[in-house]
Amino acid sequence: MLEPNSTIEQALKWARRKLTEHQISDDGMYDSAAIDSKVLLCGCLECEQIYLHTWPEKQLTIEQINTFHHMLEKRILGYPVAYIVGFRDFWSLRLTVSEATLIPRPETELLVELALDLSFDDSIRVLDLGTGTGAIALALASENKQWSVIGIDKNSEAVKLATLNATKNQLPDVEFIQSDWFSSIEKQKFDLIVSNPPYIEINDHHLTQGDVRFEPSSALTSGNNGLDDIRFIIVNSVNYLNHKGWLLLEHGNEQGGIVANLFTLNGFSNVRTECDLNGQPRVSMGQLNGLNS
Repeated sequence: MLEPNSTIEQALKWARRKLTEHQISDDGMYDSAAIDSKVLLCGCLECEQIYLHTWPEKQLTIEQINTFHHMLEKRILGYPVAYIVGFRDFWSLRLTVSEATLIPRPETELLVELALDLSFDDSIRVLDLGTGTGAIALALASENKQWSVIGIDKNSEAVKLATLNATKNQLPDVEFIQSDWFSSIEKQKFDLIVSNPPYIEINDHHLTQGDVRFEPSSALTSGNNGLDDIRFIIVNSVNYLNHKGWLLLEHGNEQGGIVANLFTLNGFSNVRTECDLNGQPRVSMGQLNGLNS
């Protein structure tokens, strides 16, 4: 237990030690025990991390110590940090999260970067399939205010959450609609379709490990080989893309070759797969060649 009148510095050292003892850490690339400690304490104090570094000798109140203890206990049980503090930073945005949606991952920022690197006119129509918190849609809209961006999700709670995030991040023009993939947007055409769909096999052993244990399985799994939703999106997107429109999909690190082949088989050209910062194949993309548009 933290002693009464413990300082910010002492609280961080104690939390890091406790998380390390319980092996709440990644496999070497990051000191996630230290990172988690800082994020949790910021959530407790309702401050930014610079405050922790600026005022390390500031003493915590008994109420703050008790709250921090409660947060740490939940993290030791494996509960995701984002769910504990109620938000996750993604791109330049702070997004409210809930157990109704997948927690945005840093790897997904690659999809945003690739979309922004494409050559488009100033004003295009963008569709984000399975938007969840609205992370991808809002990140793209934040960089291109003139783009018309729609995010869809079959989960009504996700739609409400994404709309809330749009308001909080001052991006009210982004539209969020409840839709089971393309079902509610028939006859509409887009210049860019993006998605981080479910792509994990139903029986994958990773589903019993780490943060994903607490996340909705409907946002994670997709059939026996993890490709059901990806295949559906690629096959059907040709009916919703304009001439020379682009489709970008995030996928598992062992699915790049299969996904790229699905792009080619369904009339896409300029097909390529890009790796994330860990060197893992993460996003495949292709441009509709116009024969089906």
